[in-house]
Amino acid sequence: MRIGLFAVGRLKAGPEKDLAARYLDRFAKAGPAIGLEMARMTEVAESRASNSETRKRDEAGLLQKAHPEGGVLILLDERGKALDSEAFAAMLGTFRDQGKRDLTIAIGGADGLDPSLYDKADMTVCLGKLTWPHQLVRILIAEQLYRAVTILSGHPYHRV
Repeated sequence: MRIGLFAVGRLKAGPEKDLAARYLDRFAKAGPAIGLEMARMTEVAESRASNSETRKRDEAGLLQKAHPEGGVLILLDERGKALDSEAFAAMLGTFRDQGKRDLTIAIGGADGLDPSLYDKADMTVCLGKLTWPHQLVRILIAEQLYRAVTILSGHPYHRV
């Protein structure tokens, strides 16, 4: 299954970008052995619209263009379902085992995600009840993707 990340906002060169890249590289190297592949990282600029609703709608349109037809869509949102690392790994494994070809994980912009996306999403997941800047969310989700591969493959990286 090909996994893509979609993010509103671009990471500038620096430690956040380096750390996210490190975990995505680990995921890209370890994932194919268990049927998970890093497909793409799509970054889009935040909308310049004058109000929040229009910005979210503009950004949702960009996500819909980037998301493969028939693919699984997971939204990251503080109101989503809280999963531990093992449950996150199991969710990815389930989608993979169901024969899903593509999965996109979406990180919204400063205004959040457009309400229309929630009806289209297969799942909404939170990384805790706190609000995180998108730079840290990229690192967190990149690490969790790598951790999911290690859990699914029985590697000792994840210790409980």
